[in-house]
Amino acid sequence: MKAIIFDMDGVLIDSEPLWKIAEIEAFAKVGLDLKTTDCEETVGMRIDQVVEMWHKRVGWTNKTVEEVTNDVVDIVVREIKKTGTALPGVIETLKQTVDSGYRIGLASSSYNRIIDAVVDQLDIRRYFDILYSAEDEPHGKPHPGVFITCASYLGVRPEECIVIEDSFNGIIAAKAARMKVIAIPELSHQKDPRINFADHVLKSMEEINIQEINNYFA
Repeated sequence: MKAIIFDMDGVLIDSEPLWKIAEIEAFAKVGLDLKTTDCEETVGMRIDQVVEMWHKRVGWTNKTVEEVTNDVVDIVVREIKKTGTALPGVIETLKQTVDSGYRIGLASSSYNRIIDAVVDQLDIRRYFDILYSAEDEPHGKPHPGVFITCASYLGVRPEECIVIEDSFNGIIAAKAARMKVIAIPELSHQKDPRINFADHVLKSMEEINIQEINNYFA
């Protein structure tokens, strides 16, 4: 393995609660009363696809899909700047990954604006060789495109990559890209049996040993 690609939301930052705040607040403006369980159904999906899905199901006329999408992104960025912190073990894992000589990528369903807000808030931009958003892909996760393109920018083949993910949609995308997957599921997804589709499952980034990471797939 030559590269490690990190998902962002729920892996580097505990942003899933922030996404729920943003979606509930933004969708309320168009008359949709979302519950936290509704938000959990779409974890890992690109936000424009989430908005389009709800528009098809419910329909509204006072805002466009693009306007609601932008509302969600604005609120997420606001919340990241207010309360965003790195999850336990993230900084040490990134340092170990650099020291071990792996190429390092970030491949996220979040828009570029959100990625920039997170890496600057956590002060981790310097660890990554490439930051890549599914915003720049025709399709978001669970389509594998974001991971395949990220690997290309890193100069490695997909099968030479390890992905660290937290959601089932992300796991499916990484496996479809022919990459190995370590799952660290967000708390609300830890009991989802589909997470076991990953090659290896951990409870926290603190459990990762980068020096022995290849042994996880032996």
